[in-house]
Amino acid sequence: MAGLTAIATTLAWPVSAQEAAQTDPQPDVLSIGGSVTEIIVALGQGHRLKARDTTSTYPPEVTELPDVGYMRALSPEGVLSVGPSLIISEEGAGPPEALEVIRAADVEFIEVPEAFTADGILQKIDVVGDALGVPDRADELAAEVKAALAAATQDAERPEGSKKRVLFVISTQDGKINASGTGTSADAIIRMAGGVNAISDYEGYKQITDEAVGLAAPDVILMMDRGDDHGAADDQLFAMPAIKLTPAAETRASVRIDGLLLLGFGPRTAEAVRQLNDALYDGGA
Repeated sequence: MAGLTAIATTLAWPVSAQEAAQTDPQPDVLSIGGSVTEIIVALGQGHRLKARDTTSTYPPEVTELPDVGYMRALSPEGVLSVGPSLIISEEGAGPPEALEVIRAADVEFIEVPEAFTADGILQKIDVVGDALGVPDRADELAAEVKAALAAATQDAERPEGSKKRVLFVISTQDGKINASGTGTSADAIIRMAGGVNAISDYEGYKQITDEAVGLAAPDVILMMDRGDDHGAADDQLFAMPAIKLTPAAETRASVRIDGLLLLGFGPRTAEAVRQLNDALYDGGA
């Protein structure tokens, strides 16, 4: 837990965005992607942030910054209007035609590779640290994060036969279940937290049939916390035909965790592992 405490302290925003602009009259970085923004702040470079994208919501103070839009639906005009001299973006930003225009502008553009592993998080920190010219601090942060992740995943380990089957549901729009298969951040965090992804026969996110949900037989339904009334939300969830005959519905076992924390694969991922593991096995589910 010492590693998590150190990371949480590092991620504390030292001043407001307005105060930062006063102490540094030329913030120069546009951050695209929630985990990238977290890393920039954790490296002590939050004062350099000039703007952020919609997915960048932590620490909360970054929401005071101008928002250039959702990272997968960027407009060149919106991005370039904030006048950054450096753009640091998670892999997967888009659309491609917008990135072509942005890359053609006279702005340095650094893309941070996405990977849903501990090593992938450390690589993100390394790339961002190099882009910001603080490689030594990046090495320190990487060491802290590595230790915290190792401890959290070791504590989450359990025998195969006792692991709960977890169905990550990204959407229930129009009564249809859109769920995670393999190769996603949801799949990775479930496994790191000592669970089993209930869906293993396809990659990515996909709308699935009621029959497929039944065959998956999840013990727990995992969703992003959208700040709604969880009691009412659970009533609706477990009344859905696709869900109501599952083991999860029998015990009303659902877990909701902040989406950026759960799926961001940034400096706080060890915290996400512990939260999910606790929810699955220590009475939360």
